Amino acid sequence: MSVLLEFAMFPTDRGESVSDPVSQVIRMIRDSGCDYQLTPMGTIIETETLPQALQLVEAAYQVLEQAGCQRVYSSLKLDIRPGKSGRMQGKVASVREKIGDVNS
Repeated sequence: MSVLLEFAMFPTDRGESVSDPVSQVIRMIRDSGCDYQLTPMGTIIETETLPQALQLVEAAYQVLEQAGCQRVYSSLKLDIRPGKSGRMQGKVASVREKIGDVNS
């Protein structure tokens, strides 16, 4: 099974710049061993199971909670597909191939 999770999570009580607490969340994701891709608007993670993806969301919240954040915003999107893996790169490669992208 492949679970693609795209999510954003950040504190709303830390002013304009939230890169410090967000970097702590990204470090936790990196250290989890799951494939991930950081984007300007969120992070994409690929896990083998839905519980594993949701555990990462909970762990991300705990990172912010331990950092003293009192209010946290989060949005999540999930794409769950049995019998597949490596979809984070595969989906992009498929589109690039179809448009003739020489950088694929």
